[in-house]
Amino acid sequence: MLNKLHELYRDHPEMPYISPERDVEAFLKKVPVKLVSKLYMTRLENGLLPGDIMILWRVNFGTFTTEMPYSKYFEYTYGIDGPARMKQLIKDGYVLLESVFDSLDHINSAQVKALLKEKQVTGLSKMKRDELDETLKLHYTEDELANKITIRGYCLTEKGKQALKEGQWVVDKHPKKTF
Repeated sequence: MLNKLHELYRDHPEMPYISPERDVEAFLKKVPVKLVSKLYMTRLENGLLPGDIMILWRVNFGTFTTEMPYSKYFEYTYGIDGPARMKQLIKDGYVLLESVFDSLDHINSAQVKALLKEKQVTGLSKMKRDELDETLKLHYTEDELANKITIRGYCLTEKGKQALKEGQWVVDKHPKKTF
């Protein structure tokens, strides 16, 4: 089966990622077989793949976290392993993994209040969200909190913002949801 895939992608600059969980046999029986575009397997001038640009685009919204699943379009449309590419984008300085304090916006107020109750902080019901977050920072160290909150957000570095700007054509080609 893999030989058949390699044959189908012989003219692509790179072989797309195929998940070990993918049913390759069923995929190959579909007529026509929907291949990852050759365009999406061609590296940009900065060495990134178009799928990397889509990860940067998702991160740019400020809502992408370590606990979010990666959409199947990363594999099926862009030919990349989303989690592996994210690790590479971090390593290469395009994306930063936020600290636990910088990731507080990804947990709800009830969770913050529960953490503050553990430290016997009172008056929580009168506090607004920004006050809760500041109080949390006064009562916990980064390390203490990191043991209690596992979710982290991602943010783009200047290098990531520049790459996203240069790869805007990829985002423009991505199908948009219609409501």
